[in-house]
This record gives sequence, C-alpha cells and structure tokens, in this order.
Amino acid sequence: MDNGRVVGQTKSVGFQIGVRRTFPISQEKAWQLITSEEGLHLWLGEGANVILQAGQHYMTKTGEGEIRIVKPLQQLRLTWQTEGWEKPSTIQIRIISQASDKTTISFHQEKLPNQEAREVMKRHWETVLEGIQERL
Repeated sequence: MDNGRVVGQTKSVGFQIGVRRTFPISQEKAWQLITSEEGLHLWLGEGANVILQAGQHYMTKTGEGEIRIVKPLQQLRLTWQTEGWEKPSTIQIRIISQASDKTTISFHQEKLPNQEAREVMKRHWETVLEGIQERL
C-alpha cells in the first residue's frame, strides 16, 4: 500500500493493469494477429464482431464498448464494460517494433472498478499473451 492506495490503484484513473511481451515477429505480423477474427476473439472474447474504426460500437458475449482510436500497425484504444461494472474501462493495445523481427505487444487497461476486477483482468491479459505465443 502506498499513500493509502493499493497496488494498481492510481489517483487519476482508478485501478489499472498493464502487461506486455516481446515476440519474435514483425510489427505487421503482430498487428495482423491482434486484428484478425481469431485475434479479436482471443483478447476481446467470443462473439466479437468488431469493425475497427473510431466511433464504432461493438458487443461480445462478455462485454461491450466503443472503438476510440485505430492507428494501423501501432495502437488500438477502446472502451470495454462488462455486466456489473457501473462505468466502462479503457483498453489500449500498442504494437511496438523492437527490430525487424521483434515486436512488443502491450495491453493496458484503466478505469477498472476495483482491485478484484484488476486481478481478473491481469489474469485475462496474461492468458491472452500466452494465447498469442501459442499461435506463433
């Protein structure tokens, strides 16, 4: 605990979690994987029928939200809210080229409702990174 807050809690955006991993693939391959139908189902959930365009609303079996930013090969930013949450969280995915054959995929989620939701989402994002690794 730091300054009266618990791990993962910030003053400005509530609870947050970030995970990242570097993979032996190009930035293009990482983007293709994250934005493919299989990739979207992996990180966003089953039933993800998403048009990756700013302003588009989407719905999955586990939640819904709105696409906010799409920067091809670099970044996705969207809101996501599941049942029981009063407000949506914000998810940011970054694809960061480390070299022609190494790319970091980063998932960051903020505005989570509480520490329990943070732990659930931490496990989720770690599982997503494992799923990406298995697909390579």
